[in-house]
Amino acid sequence: MTKTSPKITLASSRDIPFDKLVLSQSNVRRVKAGLSIEELAESIARRGLIQSLHVRAVVDAEGRETGLYEVPAGGRRYRALERLVKEKRLARTALVPCIVSEAKGDILIDELSLAENIERAPLHPLDQFRAFQAMRDKGMTEEAIAAAFFVGVAVVKQRLRLVTVSPKLLDLYAEDAMTLEQLMAFTVSSDHARQELVWEAVRHGWQKEPWNIRRALTETSVAASDKRALFVGVEAYEAAGGTVLRDLFQTDGGGWLEDVALLDRLVAEKLKAAADEIVGEGWKWVEAAIGFPYGHTQGLRRLTGAAVDLTEEERATIAALEAERDRIEPDHATADEYPDGVDTRLGEIETALAGFEDRPMRFDPAEVGRAGAFVGLDPQGRLTVERGYVRPEDEPMIDAETGEILDVEENPELGRDARIARPSTLIFAGEPVAAIETDEEDDGLKPLPDRLLAELTAHRTLALRDAVADHPQVAMTLLLHKLVSDTFSSRAPTGCLEASVRQVWFPAQNEELKDCPSAKAVADRQEQWGDHLPADDEALWDWLDALDEASRMALLAHCVSYGVNALHEKPNPYGGSGITELALRTRLAQADRLARAVGLDMVEAGWRPTVANYLGRVPKARILEAVREGAGERAVQLIDHLKKGDMAKEAERLLAETGWVPEPLRRSDLDGAVADPMVEPDGVDEGDLPAFLASGDEDGATTDEEELSAAAE
Repeated sequence: MTKTSPKITLASSRDIPFDKLVLSQSNVRRVKAGLSIEELAESIARRGLIQSLHVRAVVDAEGRETGLYEVPAGGRRYRALERLVKEKRLARTALVPCIVSEAKGDILIDELSLAENIERAPLHPLDQFRAFQAMRDKGMTEEAIAAAFFVGVAVVKQRLRLVTVSPKLLDLYAEDAMTLEQLMAFTVSSDHARQELVWEAVRHGWQKEPWNIRRALTETSVAASDKRALFVGVEAYEAAGGTVLRDLFQTDGGGWLEDVALLDRLVAEKLKAAADEIVGEGWKWVEAAIGFPYGHTQGLRRLTGAAVDLTEEERATIAALEAERDRIEPDHATADEYPDGVDTRLGEIETALAGFEDRPMRFDPAEVGRAGAFVGLDPQGRLTVERGYVRPEDEPMIDAETGEILDVEENPELGRDARIARPSTLIFAGEPVAAIETDEEDDGLKPLPDRLLAELTAHRTLALRDAVADHPQVAMTLLLHKLVSDTFSSRAPTGCLEASVRQVWFPAQNEELKDCPSAKAVADRQEQWGDHLPADDEALWDWLDALDEASRMALLAHCVSYGVNALHEKPNPYGGSGITELALRTRLAQADRLARAVGLDMVEAGWRPTVANYLGRVPKARILEAVREGAGERAVQLIDHLKKGDMAKEAERLLAETGWVPEPLRRSDLDGAVADPMVEPDGVDEGDLPAFLASGDEDGATTDEEELSAAAE
């Protein structure tokens, strides 16, 4: 005879007045998680009690029901209801839907509480994202959704953005074939085809990190921090129909401008419009370009102008700003640092005062007709105008006997038609020549190309000039060394100082050189001295003779610094016009000694390895060597499988704050030995390393793997 299993009887449900409920002490939930009680109370007030409480009758010592019911499962809902009762938003006797289990059942009350909490299946994130989208499609605003679920509007925007990823990728995420972090990375682009193409490219490799996905999606775009984007403005670019890729999940610096051709057209139009205004000032020529190389004014005479006088209103504004600054600073003189508001205001005052110092210049109209101007952009995307440069062919002809300027139109036999002032001409140039790519070399390290060495040592030469100008005693020793060598030795080879003093120009350079801190410091110092020097030779002698000793030494150091030459040149083995091998070795050895004397550190001077100035110019083996020296072997493992271009970009990120510099920019120690570039950063005593190889950690330990991974992202 077949036995039938007993049928399951479910617990009954009933409505119980709230004042008959008490919280069970057997509730297993002790740690706060999820919505707060306050947010849950607001949810119940908005939507009602979505899920019933599970209760059990309270019995006395003799097993009789007392009329009260304890709540082992649903304690947070009970507390939320209790809060509504205390706020008099819910009646104390309000009926609460409850599931009532037997008081004398075999199941422990603790088991009920635990089962209710651990058997609850969380909602898949994708279902939540799609629910938000459905609510928005039905008319709810993002602000209303955020208020309904007690999250920020930014969170709602992020989750709605996730649903815009390709449906194929969403299906992969739903099947756990993709992580949430990877899905988030795909939101920087709205192009589903592009998203799918990138996923196909990375899915079969082990390098599926979100940063790699973002890089692949934005590699054909221009960062909003690019000077072209800063010059045009993202708003103007978008108004012209351009699209911007944005990352709602990470700081993206303003996003990426996708239509590069449109951006370049807008830059050209705005730059030309600005240059046209300069043309209207009467200059013979105006040259406009996004950037000019260092030394682009070489061989040109610069006009001396007079600053336009301040108006009475401007003088009053300056006086008011200075008075405000003098009033604020004493109140915080004893503080270690200014409060945020005070610091911000002082910064605004200094910026405003600096703006008045940069006065427009007034030039002789006759000189303006033969001179020109350069119009370009600085690294921050601001328009820069360099006025008043005369080309050699535009210099006026002087009569040798009378000293008068000859009129070419009245003397056609002079053949100087090029010097006749013509209507202003606008010369619109493009970007400087891009860095030269090197052939890939994977079979070991080979010497750096001569052009790259020349560019690197151009950076070092500029930094040396700036440092020598700040060390008058070293400049005096340098000059005296050169003069003694020339006087007492008939075979003294060419050193690192042209004692003429003649400025040495750089035949090979990249665009970064013009905007580096050393170049700006040297140019600023030149301009400051030039503003004070008399033009007349006799007056110049008297002015120099009257200078105090400190000023004389400072001016001497500045002039001597212009003759510093630490450039690498390809030696000519046959002599002739090129430098000899011996002369080159002597020059570089003296330059290294000079660097030690002035304490030159190329990292402090502002040099950082970038794709343009080094990493994109050398083979993969050199890139990996740089990362190994600067960030350690584990950092190498993050990028050693990448293609050359991607490897260079990620190496730039990894090396950004490590203080690594290539060997041509390193300084010898006091014994004259170059620090070993192959020493692994792990376990090396900080004191044994030069400053540019220091790890920055007090214990000299290598950065842990998590930090390296963060740097790579």
